Amino acid sequence: MSSTELKIKEEALRLGFSACGITKATGLEEFRNFYQGYLDRKKNGDIKYIETYRDKRLDPRLVFDEVRSVIAVLYNYCPEKIIPEEDNFIISKYAYGRDYQDVIKALLMKLIAFMKTESGEIKARPFVDSGPLLEKVWAQRCGLGWQGKHTILINKHSGSFCFIGIVFTDMELAADLPETDHCGNCTRCLGACPTNALETPYQLDIPRCIPTDIAAKLNNRIYGCDICQDVCPYNKFAKAPEASSFLPNPGLYTMRKKDWINLTEGRFTELFAGTPVMSKGYGYFMRNIRAVPPI
Repeated sequence: MSSTELKIKEEALRLGFSACGITKATGLEEFRNFYQGYLDRKKNGDIKYIETYRDKRLDPRLVFDEVRSVIAVLYNYCPEKIIPEEDNFIISKYAYGRDYQDVIKALLMKLIAFMKTESGEIKARPFVDSGPLLEKVWAQRCGLGWQGKHTILINKHSGSFCFIGIVFTDMELAADLPETDHCGNCTRCLGACPTNALETPYQLDIPRCIPTDIAAKLNNRIYGCDICQDVCPYNKFAKAPEASSFLPNPGLYTMRKKDWINLTEGRFTELFAGTPVMSKGYGYFMRNIRAVPPI
């Protein structure tokens, strides 16, 4: 590996990413049969883009025709202090702080700017949970982790509470070794899923994941569900990020059920401005609260 790859990785870590890896931008044709079988069984539910962009997800050149290398980064968002769960409704940790797409995209743009400073007029395109990409596959090929039985990427050192960022570039870079599966015989995530959405290891049955008609099984969760991640033994290695971008509004630490039930739209905006929760809006949030069976 040359100094170019090392400099890119060093800069990624300096920007706050917890890991960075590189791979060649080859096709993912070996996933086609698995992918098609997933679609044939309607496991994607009403998420139509998975089928619409099937070919692009399997061939990076259909997304960015000049791509030669793929850079993947992870950003750990596991909070040092979670919002109290006693007498409370529970919000998924990924939604605690600022919208991750905005934060990670801005950091990727800084990484690309650094690459251009070091290497001249290169071409690069960033992705953060956007575009027709198989992000977890690219992250695994870059050596950053493996897709666990709960279908979420797991890193041996920082667990699964990580956002993935991807950069497609026309640079010819040396590839890292891909990561291998380390789930072994563990099935904690499969047994913990309250909706049986992980009936088949490594495959998420999207229609079964957090449907509102089984709110009673979600243990007071009103936005997202971390159950399969909370039980994963690799998350004992997770470390809270130094940056404050993904820390919750301080007011969230004092909220309890009665406060949520009486939440006004104004207070909702105060608590969640700039977070992923805002994208769904106040009405959606309150619908989730009302769906939780009364005690």
